[in-house]
Amino acid sequence: MENWIKAETSREDIVISSRVRLARNLKNYSFPNKLDRDKGREVVKRVEEAFNKSAYIEENFKSLYMWDSDEITSKSFLERHLISDKLIINKEKAAFIKDNNETISIMINEEDHLRLQCIVGGLNLKEAYNEINKIDNLLEESLDFAYDKDLGYLTTCPTNVGTGLRASVMIHLPALTKSGAIDGMVNMLSKMGLTIRGLFGEGSKGYGNIYQISNQVTLGPSEEEIIDNLLAVINNIIVEEKLAREKYIKSYEYETKDSIMRSLGILRYALVITAKEALNLLSYVRLGTEMDIIKDIDKKKLNSLLVEILSATMQLNSGAVMNERERDIKRAEIIRNSFK
Repeated sequence: MENWIKAETSREDIVISSRVRLARNLKNYSFPNKLDRDKGREVVKRVEEAFNKSAYIEENFKSLYMWDSDEITSKSFLERHLISDKLIINKEKAAFIKDNNETISIMINEEDHLRLQCIVGGLNLKEAYNEINKIDNLLEESLDFAYDKDLGYLTTCPTNVGTGLRASVMIHLPALTKSGAIDGMVNMLSKMGLTIRGLFGEGSKGYGNIYQISNQVTLGPSEEEIIDNLLAVINNIIVEEKLAREKYIKSYEYETKDSIMRSLGILRYALVITAKEALNLLSYVRLGTEMDIIKDIDKKKLNSLLVEILSATMQLNSGAVMNERERDIKRAEIIRNSFK
């Protein structure tokens, strides 16, 4: 499978990526927040051994130990959506296993002993689910997961009990955001057992008009029902966003196109730019690409910039620790070179 950044999607596709995550815990071990360092690393070893002897050999995988990772490298993993901030907090007893394409990440000793995730490009929740479910089944051949016949899989947080499944999509919603309809959508989704968050999940903001929409309910419906329900909602949101775009372009054609082209101009020539400003300007350029107003910019380039201009990844790729001003200058340079 291709990494979500490099995945081929149609120009008008407003869904950037799909992710499915499964939470699992081992029997006879305390939850990660109660594990000391030695017991935590024992869990890491057990999961590694189970994974390495499984039949899952389609990709090359590598184990990365958070206790061996410096702060910038760890935060870069977070920016690439490979791990959560909780894995960084638990770094002395945490690790993760990833494939070379960085579509699969198996977090060990995050909030739960295991967080298995698959992230792919576009609206492909079923593809992501099928892949991670296969790994889950293989691991369960060697590991005893904490399970109750009435409640399902047992997890640290009660909201994950049951299937332990969280499905989410990363979606670009500039028109609904600009019209203010996004506020009503938050309330509507909450009533439907769904939640909407910013680019980096819980606690983050929707910079660049990019949001993550995911299920909240894990107990009751089956894994397939959770996926189907989220797909139905996302397809409705896509229709609403595209209708809002058509309304804006009909009423404010020149103003909309002007905002798009001005944003592209700033990004092509700016010498200093903050991450927040860059993400918001890139949203306009993405909108121009999705509406076929801008024809010569590859969406994969825009996906790549979502990660490359972030603080830790930028410093890691540059091989230098930078202060805020230096990062703003370097960020502008990366964007200029990308749009040459």
